[in-house]
Amino acid sequence: MAKIISLVNQKGGVGKTTTAVNLSTSLAQAGKFVLLVDLDPQANATSGLGVDPRSIEKSLYHSMVLGEHPGEHIIKLQTMGHNLLPSNRDLAGATVELVNLDNREYRLYNALRHVRTEYDYIIIDSPPSLGPLTINGLVASDEVVIPVQCEYYALEGLSQLLETINLVRDNLQPDLKIMGAVLTMFDRRNRLSYQVVREVKDHFPGRVFESVIPRSVRLAEAPSFGKSIFDFDLFSRGAKSYKNLANEILRTESEGESGFHL
Repeated sequence: MAKIISLVNQKGGVGKTTTAVNLSTSLAQAGKFVLLVDLDPQANATSGLGVDPRSIEKSLYHSMVLGEHPGEHIIKLQTMGHNLLPSNRDLAGATVELVNLDNREYRLYNALRHVRTEYDYIIIDSPPSLGPLTINGLVASDEVVIPVQCEYYALEGLSQLLETINLVRDNLQPDLKIMGAVLTMFDRRNRLSYQVVREVKDHFPGRVFESVIPRSVRLAEAPSFGKSIFDFDLFSRGAKSYKNLANEILRTESEGESGFHL
């Protein structure tokens, strides 16, 4: 069955969607079958891969809230083995509608179990909040990757995020683990970036990915063309960094290592 990984950080603008799009693409390019789940009503992962959310009749909303089989809504992408379970504005209503549904924290878990055996990895792009949708993503996941931006206040809010992960583990998903933190938007010209790297490594000793994602104009431009960085600029620093990150995750899996509890 697929390893399900959520990318979670309640802060916006930390490179979470960029990481979800490019990590899932790189894993697919490595020969894995990968499903990217866009759990964010803003649908940036969907549009960032060239799919217009306004043109979608059925989305993740119909699987989570209405109980439809997700296989009917999955879209095949340009890279072989890379599929998308898209989002659109309908998903914004799910935050309210989930409150009155049975097993509301397990709606995504129940939807993904119908397709889990068809993939090696399922990557979930969570919204920038700790609301019902993100909780659904955590409950459905085996492990969590936390993107951390190399900027001032980078660690702000992380204690609340870790507390939420622990609550989910204690009450809803006892096997949930943290795979690690990935540093994003690193500017080698900026002394602050190096300081943030040290602080994050102190915060997650031994659990920070070696691959550091650079601040890059090419990474920022790629979504506006509806492309991953690999389809937009294969030889850029951003593409190399996300390939390295995917290789780290694959190596971790092959060596049988697991995530950790805090």
